[in-house]
Formats: sequence, structure tokens, C-alpha cells
Amino acid sequence: MKLSRELRDFQERLGHRFRRPELLLRALTHASIATRTRPDNERLEFLGDRVLGLVIAEALLEHDPAAAEGVLAPRYNALVRKETCADMARAVDLGAVLRLGKSEMMSGGRRKVALLGDAMEAVIGAVYLDAGFEAARDVVRRLWKGRLATVETDARDPKTALQEWAQARGMQPPSYTEVRREGPDHAPVFTVEARLADGRSAQASAPAKRHAEQAAARALLETLEEAESD
Repeated sequence: MKLSRELRDFQERLGHRFRRPELLLRALTHASIATRTRPDNERLEFLGDRVLGLVIAEALLEHDPAAAEGVLAPRYNALVRKETCADMARAVDLGAVLRLGKSEMMSGGRRKVALLGDAMEAVIGAVYLDAGFEAARDVVRRLWKGRLATVETDARDPKTALQEWAQARGMQPPSYTEVRREGPDHAPVFTVEARLADGRSAQASAPAKRHAEQAAARALLETLEEAESD
């Protein structure tokens, strides 16, 4: 099977050339465009999630040999959460090669955290089936290298950190408001706004309301910290 120039370029960005290109095509196929002869990427996502988890757990043990389980767990969660997977997808411009149905394309599917995160996991699963665990490990470690270096900061609970930031400045705790909910009942996407008493705010979207709140808190905290460092 001959891949398009667009997909060959994606392989270069990913750092893996597929021996079985059909695996890559399946990893990039969303349920909104799947057919009986063109299956979606959900099974590969299931596999990739487990491969990612093992690679990250192994990397964390190597990164900090003395860390206790209670320290490793939040770091692990920070590195495998959907938002982080979506960030890695953006780093290789995965959204540009996603195969989506018309409705998903019109609703901005190529930018959705849930779709990007799921597709990134599916691509990892495809690499694993194509060339084995070592190849999948190489891809994950290369893409996640920067996050591993900053995982102690990323592992902070963003809602707690934002509340502590506000209280340290004599402000009321931040509020969280659901701005909108999109998608089908079985796969909703929540957009939540985190707002401080002085009006400063940030929004974020995620497939779970709790995750959207955390992402919004993280986005607002990063904005506040950047402003203070200027």
C-alpha cells in the first residue's frame, strides 16, 4: 500500500516508518467516518493506552529511582492523561491527517482534545503492532521526553494550586462554570471556565467535566504565573 505524501510526512514527524501502512490508516480513522471495510481506531486506542502506560511507568522509575509510589502516581497520571496525549498529537500535527466524518470536521474535530488524545493512543498501538514494543517505546520516549523533564511541576493538582495562589493573595477561591457541552451522550465534551474574583479566567475542554475543570485551572494558573514573571 502506497501512502500519500501527507502521510509520509507524518511518519517522519512521528519518527516511525510503517511496514504495514494499513495500521497507520486505521489509527487515523475516527468512528465518524468508519465503515465495515474501513474500521475505526477504537481498538488500537485501547491497545495504545496500555502500551503508553507501561512505557511511562518504566520511564518514571528510571527518572527517579528513589520516588515512592505516592509520588509516582500523580506524575504518571499527568503524563498519560488525555490532555497530554493531545499535546503530543499537536506536536506531530496529527490533526492534519485525521480521517473524520463531515460533521466532526465542521465542528472542529481536528482540534478537539478527546479526538487528538484518542488518535495519539491509537497511533502508539499501531506502532506496537507494526514493529513491537521497542519501536513503540522509542516513539513515546522521544515525544514525551520534555514532559518527563518537567513532570514534577505537571503533577501538581491544578485546582489545588490555583486555590492556593488565590488564597495567598487574599482572594476568594476560584469558581468553575460549565460553559457548554458538545457531542453525543456516550462521548460528551465539556468546556469549563475557571474564574477568579477579579475577573481573570481561562477555558478548557475535556471528555470529563472534572478533567475540563483541571485543564481550565491549569491554563489560568499558567497565565497568572507568566504575568508575574514578566
